[in-house]
Amino acid sequence: MIKTLPVVAVLAGAALSSACTPTVRVEVAPISIYAKLDADVRLRLDDDVKALIKQNPNLF
Repeated sequence: MIKTLPVVAVLAGAALSSACTPTVRVEVAPISIYAKLDADVRLRLDDDVKALIKQNPNLF
């Protein structure tokens, strides 16, 4: 009985302290991905320019 009293006290304390936990709401700001889109557009333009140079090697 003496050994179970501290265990019961700890369990009761844990149950009481967990019943009063506040709820915290966090709002996350959106992440912009403009750099990745810009890099993708540049790669596509580079491929188009390479194709044009292959078709017309005397351009430059």
